Amino acid sequence: MRRVGVTTHGAGTAGGDTPSARMKIGGCPTRIVGSVSIADARIGDPRRVNPRQALTQRDGVARTETLKRLGVSRHALRSSVQRGDVIAVRRGWVALPDADPMLVAAARRGVFLSCVTLAARKGLWVLDAAQPHVAAPARSGHVKLPRGTVHWNEPVFPRDPDSREDSLENALILVAGCQPYESALATWESAMRQSLIAPGILERAPLPPAARRLLADARQFADSGTESIFQVRLRWLGIPVVPQVWILGHRVDFVIGERLVVQIDGGHHVGEQRTSDIAHDALLTLHGYHVIRIGYGQLIGHWAQVQQVILTAIGQRLHLAE
Repeated sequence: MRRVGVTTHGAGTAGGDTPSARMKIGGCPTRIVGSVSIADARIGDPRRVNPRQALTQRDGVARTETLKRLGVSRHALRSSVQRGDVIAVRRGWVALPDADPMLVAAARRGVFLSCVTLAARKGLWVLDAAQPHVAAPARSGHVKLPRGTVHWNEPVFPRDPDSREDSLENALILVAGCQPYESALATWESAMRQSLIAPGILERAPLPPAARRLLADARQFADSGTESIFQVRLRWLGIPVVPQVWILGHRVDFVIGERLVVQIDGGHHVGEQRTSDIAHDALLTLHGYHVIRIGYGQLIGHWAQVQQVILTAIGQRLHLAE
């Protein structure tokens, strides 16, 4: 497990567990604050809320204190646990048996899914989310993970104690300090492209320097993470690198200068798509363009060779119109 300490400016909330929100579930001695009337436990009481229904409204994982506030009685919750309809996750937390395993694991450890893990769950482009990244309050040093990264920090945007997912804004702030600049930029631009964040809100927030830089550099209309990375890596050239240009009826990934086309192939460039790509490459060549086609693996894992090919083409002035 990698431990990361991040301190940002802003108000935070506690990690979620309240010592006083306890009850006896599955043999674990706990208790719930407040009294529960006998009427609440009666089967026919119209105010009685089904625990499963209440948990479904909370993504399948919730604090017992929250369920009580929603109208779930202690008797109903205990009965649901005994029947196996609800499982006890940890003191003060319960879940549905088929709840999201990552949310259950986060509740069990008292952390929030955040950083690249949350970004990936939200459908954003991330370079690598194989290892879990979670956030925990700055003073909760007892958190342990078998693998992954724990970000101990005070969040810029207060965290909902009833959720086991961080806000996307907080997650992106952690991405800014955790990931290499170019991959972090790609994740930020992915969020902007999908309109999942409001730049104006982030602009007014007290962001740390790394996040402030990404907010200034990120473009709302970047088409993909690979596009973001490619442009960052060639920014030093001082030659225009224009993405998503329509030429001869098709869109190309990049045009460097006037005539050098770079296409980045992903996993979808097979079959009919591949045949169409080859035909368009030939058409571009006939019209005086020079085409360099690279794969995703080359871009991410073999950039030095890719860059050398591009520099060799530029050295021959293949990026200029005759």
